[in-house]
Amino acid sequence: MAVAELGVVVLDCPDPVALGRFYLAVLGGTIEGDDEGTDWVDLKLPGGQALAFQLAPGHVPPKWPAPDQSQQFHLDLNVPDLDAAEEAVLRFGAKPLDAEDRSRNWRVYADPAGHPFCLCAC
Repeated sequence: MAVAELGVVVLDCPDPVALGRFYLAVLGGTIEGDDEGTDWVDLKLPGGQALAFQLAPGHVPPKWPAPDQSQQFHLDLNVPDLDAAEEAVLRFGAKPLDAEDRSRNWRVYADPAGHPFCLCAC
């Protein structure tokens, strides 16, 4: 029997509002706490899930890939069309990390704060 239930995944970042807006553009939903200069922003996703973004003034983004450093975590985002999703996330401010191999059904990007995430064909 479980002793806990997952509440929210929280991403440390230098600008919670900006990163919340990036993931709002990618995933949809609604932002709560969208005030300039806030230390915390919640993104309520369709379907009841949530992501939160917390101010971390000394944030150092993970390296990917880096065998000598942990990537900490990453999000797998399922998409129906990899090319269209790639075009959109790049327009929203993502940076490609490993997206050259078009034969795979996934590609790796970094969000504006440097967190890696994958677009995965579903």
